[in-house]
Amino acid sequence: MATGMLLVCGLALFLTIKSNLLHSQQFTISFQRPSDCSVEQFYDISSQSCVKCGPNQSTSATGLSCECVTGFRVLATNGASITCQQCPLEKPAVTEDGYGCILCPGSLTEQGTCQCPSGSILVERDVQGNPLEEARCEVCNGAEPALSAPNSYGDRYQTQPSLPVQSAWFSTNLYSSAAACLVYTNLTACQALGNMCVMNMHSFSSVANDACGLYNTIFRATAALGSTQDISYWRANLPWLYYGDQPGLANRVLQTEPLPTGFSFKGRNRNTDINLVAAVYNTRGDFLQWEKVGGNNLQALSLSRQHVLWCFLMVTVVLRSHLAPILLRMSDLLRVYAEPLFYDVFVDLSRGEDRRLLPLPTRNLNQEYNRKFINQGNLNDWYLSRRVLLVDTLSGREKSLGSLPKVIRIASSIRIGFQLVPGTQKGQVFPPLLSVTYSDVLITAPNTQTVSVSFAVYYEMDQTEAHMKTDIALGVLGGVSVLYSLVKTASWKRRIGSPLIDIEAQHFVSVLLPLPGLQEERFIAYVGCAFALKTVQFLHKLIQQLSVDIFFIDWERPRGKANKTIQGTPSPVSIWRTYFVANEWNEIQTIRKISPTFQIMAVLFLLEVVGFSSLALRDPWSDLQRPPQSYAPPYSLTLRYGLAATLWLCIGLLQIIFFTAFHERFVEDKICQFVDLCSISNISVLLLSHRCFGYYIHGRSVHGHADTNMEEMNINLKREAESLCGQRGLLPNTDTQTFQISITSRLRLQYDRILEPLSRRNGPSRLVDAASGHPFDQSTKAYHTMNRFLGSVIDHAHRDMEYVVRDKLFFERVIGMEFLEPMDKSIFYNDESHSFSDVLFYGNEATLLIFDTLFFCVVDLGAQSFILAGVLTYVQQMIFRLIRNGIGRRNLANKTLVDQRFLI
Repeated sequence: MATGMLLVCGLALFLTIKSNLLHSQQFTISFQRPSDCSVEQFYDISSQSCVKCGPNQSTSATGLSCECVTGFRVLATNGASITCQQCPLEKPAVTEDGYGCILCPGSLTEQGTCQCPSGSILVERDVQGNPLEEARCEVCNGAEPALSAPNSYGDRYQTQPSLPVQSAWFSTNLYSSAAACLVYTNLTACQALGNMCVMNMHSFSSVANDACGLYNTIFRATAALGSTQDISYWRANLPWLYYGDQPGLANRVLQTEPLPTGFSFKGRNRNTDINLVAAVYNTRGDFLQWEKVGGNNLQALSLSRQHVLWCFLMVTVVLRSHLAPILLRMSDLLRVYAEPLFYDVFVDLSRGEDRRLLPLPTRNLNQEYNRKFINQGNLNDWYLSRRVLLVDTLSGREKSLGSLPKVIRIASSIRIGFQLVPGTQKGQVFPPLLSVTYSDVLITAPNTQTVSVSFAVYYEMDQTEAHMKTDIALGVLGGVSVLYSLVKTASWKRRIGSPLIDIEAQHFVSVLLPLPGLQEERFIAYVGCAFALKTVQFLHKLIQQLSVDIFFIDWERPRGKANKTIQGTPSPVSIWRTYFVANEWNEIQTIRKISPTFQIMAVLFLLEVVGFSSLALRDPWSDLQRPPQSYAPPYSLTLRYGLAATLWLCIGLLQIIFFTAFHERFVEDKICQFVDLCSISNISVLLLSHRCFGYYIHGRSVHGHADTNMEEMNINLKREAESLCGQRGLLPNTDTQTFQISITSRLRLQYDRILEPLSRRNGPSRLVDAASGHPFDQSTKAYHTMNRFLGSVIDHAHRDMEYVVRDKLFFERVIGMEFLEPMDKSIFYNDESHSFSDVLFYGNEATLLIFDTLFFCVVDLGAQSFILAGVLTYVQQMIFRLIRNGIGRRNLANKTLVDQRFLI
């Protein structure tokens, strides 16, 4: 099982799952929304499809039903459709319920019903409920003691100002919803009954008059109506709540037919996501909308009406995800969720115009069957279901719907599981499973109480075959180890000269060194592997630094005119500032935070002069100096490595602390000095360590010019020291000059296009265009073109190569990775730690220190000589420094287009 990255509800967690899946999957249905229905159709909330209205009918204002046109009454209905009949001339009006015709005492409304004047109510039936031949308009008694007035619907009196007393939700609506669903096939009543079953955790029992019992009674009684969407478990006019009522069906639903599209991590067929959509219903059974699970429909803990749903499910699933527990405030839940919302979740399999949905099966871990939890055991015993709710603050209201609930029910854990198809070579998975665990929370302090919820996405595969092979291997190897142990025990018994194998307890605790030979070979192998891997890392860093792309952007512009010999031509900009900055960069390429020579001398002094090497001898004594005539036991390779590595690292760390805390602060900080030099020289530096990632040092002078005499330079520096000019930062009123940059591919392509003539020049002679001009002219032209181009990019002159400046997230800094990919705009990350030193030895001191430590120790383990190890380590350091300086100098000249002869 694999879980992935941590998300918080305050960042609007949700599942943005998408995939182009074929629709051959079982249970798939056509994906239609209310907006897809024509003017002659209504949206059937039960079958979730568009249905055409019959004759003498029109679509209702909500679009969720058909209604008879004016002057026609409902003759018959089966829930999804109605039959209309025109009212006779002697009874031209239609009753309020739409099922009868009646004579009106006055005028008719636009809808063809009777209309009463203000202050009176319309009466269409007598006190026994029998329909009247002619409707009456009865005036309300507004005098004492009645103080009555029409209610908001105008169909009955209500006492003023007292409000009508309402009972709890189930006692008021359960049987009426069931009766309306069974007798009249009322679609919203059927949905409301199904919702009450969901509120009851889909639980079965021997009692047939609870919510789920009534639902299943109606389900069996309406078998003649047939199924919806060709799914046998989905009865016409009823919501789909169960995958059958027999155990063992879960395996068929979940593991019979896989999703036909596989998951891939790379290439054109890269596919790692899946899209979810949900049909949303309210408690009364009204269809609200189709809602895409994802996007910006949920935001941080402001708790909108939709928030809590996808507070549980909001997370981007790219074959990885886990959400730590989240705390929700009880007061927010009570305020937002006066009534629960219900969700039928589907996997969107739409492909172009072919819009298909795959229902997401649900495993409710609180579901009971005859008071036993049925979904917490074996897969073959599960009863899968449909429709979920997240927060139920309604069913726990005991006295009235306006009272505070005593208990709320909340989905405390939601998990979406994907199972890999056994033996798949195409990344196929079975349909995902939504597992929900509900918790009943007793309300004790609604203003301060919190509720913990969690969400996770997990991935698993059938481990049966792997476990079998592992058991076989462990069995064989275990048997061999037992035999080996018996042989070693017999050997030990002979060597100690004992006829019996005793079990005498050990009286003293001791730690013994590994014996020379076999026992130390494994340790040496580990050290060798560590050195080999660190060497690979070091060489990779070295090669990366030797191939870094670098360019110096000169912001200086010509000032005034030239002398009389060249009238009207601006004076050229001096190149010496660029040469000076290039030389300084060349000098800091190999500086380190420690002195390598001092490091070697200090370690050898402690080992050979002070006598720390005596601690590596194979005896229990800690004497540093021993008499020449005393017995000298052999050295332990383990102790030699531990001693040398400890001393080397300790001295190195002490040097780093001294260099960082004292030398850089009070003596000299060459990295900060280089940044200051760029500002004084009016030169910016662009460094690209990777194709689309690198660093930028903003050296644009706040004075506008740097080609000046000593007097003006001193004045400029004085003005800057007294804060009489702008700040040096890239953005106005900021001091940040160094940035990590993540550039777009478009910007990189233009960068390479400018340097392309020089690349051809450095290639084979037969590929060089003879008509392209002298190489020096090409270099000069490329330099000026690149300088103008990069300067214009920094100045936002290219709308298609824009960039934004932002701070890196803490987690981005920790893992050294950018979460945002620069698609349309490059990203400049503020970097006050001068991490451009990562392309220098200076920024890789940890790697260099550990590499030197391992090199010193490996040489010593092979030669048993600290002095030889120190000498070879010094030679190694000098060789790599020469390589870094020589090739780095050549790379600097090639990339910056600065003549190598001026790098001294």
